[in-house]
Amino acid sequence: MIVARVSLTLLFAGLLACAQQAKPSKPEAQPPRPPAHAEPEEEDAVSTPKEYTLNPIQAQSEIKIGQYYMKRGRYKAAADRFEEATRWNPGAAEAYLLLGGAQEKLRDAKAARAAYEKYLELAPGAKDASGVKKRLAKLPPDKS
Repeated sequence: MIVARVSLTLLFAGLLACAQQAKPSKPEAQPPRPPAHAEPEEEDAVSTPKEYTLNPIQAQSEIKIGQYYMKRGRYKAAADRFEEATRWNPGAAEAYLLLGGAQEKLRDAKAARAAYEKYLELAPGAKDASGVKKRLAKLPPDKS
């Protein structure tokens, strides 16, 4: 009988402790949030331009990601990645070739022409140079 009372007392004490922990405590004072329409701080408003140094590994990574996007029909994302690759490695002829293809899909003949011309400048003796020249000939003439 005494054991049952002790067990019962301990059970109620445990339930009481759990109930007190479950009660929400008073909210702590939080710093006020700036309104959603507030202007950014002055130092945040001016972003520094990204600096590119020759990094063929990063360029190749950007090319692979761009090819992934091309396969899925996301030509704008692919073009952005190929452009990024050309910034990391301006001598990456493959990036210019792929950029030209993405720009063609986006129907930006001027950008496609520039990319293909840069490809031919970097890789004039490439196996597919004649094919690229044919693609260039099919593009509408530059109006500027």
